[in-house]
Amino acid sequence: MTIESELITRLFVSVLLGLIVGIEREFKDRFAGMRTHALVCLGATAFSSVSIFISSMDPAILIRTDFARIASNIVVGIGFLGAGVIFKTQDRITGLTTAATLWTVSAIGMLVGFGMFKIAVVATALVLFLLVVVGILERKYFSKVHGKKINSRD
Repeated sequence: MTIESELITRLFVSVLLGLIVGIEREFKDRFAGMRTHALVCLGATAFSSVSIFISSMDPAILIRTDFARIASNIVVGIGFLGAGVIFKTQDRITGLTTAATLWTVSAIGMLVGFGMFKIAVVATALVLFLLVVVGILERKYFSKVHGKKINSRD
C-alpha cells in the first residue's frame, strides 16, 4: 500500500469513527454533533499521520521530529474547542459531556493517525457505552442530588 493510500484509509476510518460518536450527540440534540465530531477526529488523524509520513520521507527529519509535541498541540487545540461548548447559566453547567466527547474523539483520531485501528475502534465503543448505557443509568438512579434536579442536557 502506498503512503498516500494509507493516509486516505486513515482519514476515512477517522471520519467514520467520529461520525459514530457524533450521531449519538445529534440524537441528544447537543451543541456539537456529527460534523463537529467527524471533523475533530479527521483533523487529529491528519495531523498525526502527516507527522509520521513526513518523517518517513527523509531519515534526517526523523531525528528532528517530536511526535509528543504534535500530540500535545492537538490536545491543547481541542481544549479550546471544548471550552466553546461549555455554558454556565445561574446554577447549571451544560456541555461538559460534549466537551469531553470532543476531547476523546481527538484521541481516537490520533490513534487512527498513528495506525492503532483496533484500539481506536475499542475506544469508540467505550465512548458509546459511556454515553448511552451509563447515561441511562445516570438519569435513572442519580437524577437528583441534594434535592436539586441535575440538568441532563450536557
